[in-house]
Amino acid sequence: MGQYQKHVFVCTSGKTCGAADSMATFKFLKDALREAGVTQSIRVNHSGCTGQCGHGPMVVVYPEDVWYHGVDVPAAERILREHLLGDAPVESLRYIAPPGENKIDKD
Repeated sequence: MGQYQKHVFVCTSGKTCGAADSMATFKFLKDALREAGVTQSIRVNHSGCTGQCGHGPMVVVYPEDVWYHGVDVPAAERILREHLLGDAPVESLRYIAPPGENKIDKD
């Protein structure tokens, strides 16, 4: 295993994640992981666009390759508690799509 047990990426760019206040999701996770004392084993970073515009804010957890969609702060609290600290992915928030870009076209 690498340096971290889990690596969390929060899309804070692209056309829609930033507009959906993904920075609040990022800040919550960053602060909560620090408060939980697990920053040596779980790292959270901003990510560039994940190619899933319209489904966000997107959060991806590696090495499990678990993708989450529509992650606001309350959803991030569940992901923190159940997945990051409890090792059980939050199935109701999980995003499963075919490989590649899955953007929702805006007319």
